[in-house]
Amino acid sequence: MARLKDRYINEVVPKLSESLGLANRMMVPRLTKIAINMGFGIVDKDVQKKLVEDLARFTGQRPALCKARKSVSNFKLREGMVIGAKVTLRGIRMYEFLDRLVSAALPRIRDFRGVPVRGFDGRGNYTFGLKEQSIFPEVDAAGVSQEQGMDITLCTSANDTAGARELLTLLGVPFAGANPK
Repeated sequence: MARLKDRYINEVVPKLSESLGLANRMMVPRLTKIAINMGFGIVDKDVQKKLVEDLARFTGQRPALCKARKSVSNFKLREGMVIGAKVTLRGIRMYEFLDRLVSAALPRIRDFRGVPVRGFDGRGNYTFGLKEQSIFPEVDAAGVSQEQGMDITLCTSANDTAGARELLTLLGVPFAGANPK
């Protein structure tokens, strides 16, 4: 079992059920999926292949390619060109990715003070962006030809921002301005 999932079952669920006043363990908010989106636009095939490989390496899953739906002549974009990649993680891979993100990748960001709090959507989901893929230990920084950012969305079963924030804080997501443990 993933270390973070074990922590969720043994530590987070009792704390959340007590703080939210829930009698049933099944009503406690949980992490449902993590969606990672990398939009790289119009790039060479070699650079595109390398970015997709990097995304697959640190997520542990093969990404789905996103293609342009319309042609835009000003951007030299044709319909059907690959302009991004996305991965949706669930289950054990989701917990392992979040554990690596929180414990290994985010601390590698220079002058990191936490992820911003303003990324909640009011329905229990949290989205934030990263500026480069080389913060993940699985990606060789010397082999990166182009720095590429990504959006990471943490989807929870919470119905509000307060429940989702408390869940993510207990799972170890470092929010900016939060009290350190």
